[in-house]
Amino acid sequence: MREPDGPGEGRTAYGTDPSQYGELYLPEGTPRGVVVVIHGGFWKAEYDLSLGRPLATSLAAQGWAAWNIEYRRVGNGGGTPETFDDVSAAIDALADLDLDTSTVVTLGHSAGGHLAAWSASRGRDGAWPDRVPVTHVISQAGVLDLVASERDGLGGGAAAALLGHAPGPDDAAYDPMQQVPLEQPVWCVHGTADTIVPIGQSGTYVSAATAAGAQADLVAVDGDHFAVIDPLSQAWTEILGILDGIG
Repeated sequence: MREPDGPGEGRTAYGTDPSQYGELYLPEGTPRGVVVVIHGGFWKAEYDLSLGRPLATSLAAQGWAAWNIEYRRVGNGGGTPETFDDVSAAIDALADLDLDTSTVVTLGHSAGGHLAAWSASRGRDGAWPDRVPVTHVISQAGVLDLVASERDGLGGGAAAALLGHAPGPDDAAYDPMQQVPLEQPVWCVHGTADTIVPIGQSGTYVSAATAAGAQADLVAVDGDHFAVIDPLSQAWTEILGILDGIG
C-alpha cells in the first residue's frame, strides 16, 4: 500500500471539513479514464478511505486515474444530506484536477457501493449539481436497497442511522433501488459467501433494473464481503476485466 506521490498526485480538499478531501493516484502516461473509489463501512465514521488505497494503487498501475475520496460519515458530521452532498462535491471536484472526465466510473464497496450507484442519479431534477456526470458504476457488495437493508438489520440499523429514520418511499432520492432505471450501465460484483451484505442485495437490484430496461449485470464471485476489495483476489481480477471493457 502506498499513498499517492507522483507528479500531479496527492491529497486535495474539496471543502473545509476535515473529511472533505480525496487522494489522486495517476498512472504513467495518459489515463484510460477516472475511477472514483468510494470506501464502505456502513457510512460510519470509524471507517475511512484507507480501505480504498490498495485499490487506487492497483487502478493506477492498470492505467487509470484513481480518485480515492473521503466524506463525512455518521458520527463525524455525516448523514442525510451531508454524506450525499460530500460524495457529489468530491466527484464534481474532478473538473478542477486537470483530468479528462469523459469516462468517470464510480467504484464503491458496501456502503460505498450504495453511494457509487446513488451518485449516477444525483443530477435528476436538479437535486445535486453534477458538473462531472458518472458514466459507469461498479458496485462491490453494495447496499443497493435501503428499505431491505433496514428490514434485514444490515449493519445494525445502519440505513436508519444514515437517514435519521427508517427508510421508506419518501427516501427515493437516496435509495438506488428506488432510482432504477439508471441511464448508466451498472455491474454488481458480489461474493457468494457474503454474510455482511448478502448477495440478494445485488441480485434484487439487478432484476429490478433490467426489468425497467436498464443495463445491469450481477457478477457473482467466490469469497466473502471483503474479497471484492482484495487486490490479490479473483474477484478483483473480475473487476479489472470489467474496467478493461470500459476503457
